[in-house]
Amino acid sequence: MFDILLQADTLTKSIDTTAQVESVWSLLSKGGPLMIPLGILFALAVFFFIERLLAVKKASKIEANFMNIIRDHIINGNVTAARSLAKNTDNPVARMIDKGLQRIGKPIDAIEKSMDNVGKLEMYKMEKNLSILSVISRIAPLFGFVGTIVGLVLLLKQFATISNPSVSQIADAMYIKLITSASGLIIGMLAYLGYSYLDTQINRTANRMEAASSEFIDILQEPTK
Repeated sequence: MFDILLQADTLTKSIDTTAQVESVWSLLSKGGPLMIPLGILFALAVFFFIERLLAVKKASKIEANFMNIIRDHIINGNVTAARSLAKNTDNPVARMIDKGLQRIGKPIDAIEKSMDNVGKLEMYKMEKNLSILSVISRIAPLFGFVGTIVGLVLLLKQFATISNPSVSQIADAMYIKLITSASGLIIGMLAYLGYSYLDTQINRTANRMEAASSEFIDILQEPTK
């Protein structure tokens, strides 16, 4: 008996969830044609956020002892082993250190400049497509407002043919037309939050790169054994 009641309760919850999903979908479909570009913007925001998140997470991974091992190899005069470690480590810090190792023997200023150039290139790679999220966060609300304005204009034109539209009719119609504005604002906020999060993670990685560069220059100025 208890199992039957449990199954019935589960079935009821499933039906309620399906009904809620259908009601949300039907509500969004009433927003008009401009809900299509808003949906495309939302899909693009999700895609580029996930794509950039995976790339930034991969770039930020580095072993805690990486610079210590590089230091030991350089102090012992084993530059080949240091370069082998840097080449086999796939992250921006390692590629920047590898460029510095290639320039060992040249003036410190030249080494720093070469590493800075690599650092700028790595920053460009991490920030690639990030601006798309920023653009979406700005234009999605505009699309929503345009959809609402167009909808209200058509609504007023429609009510002009009705002698005495009721307050409830006007309220219901305006409620539907405001869907595009709400959708645009939500998409814009989500895109902006995604952009801000990724930008923070990239800045953290940039700080690690700067710290590693400074540490590498300090290592080069230490006496070798």
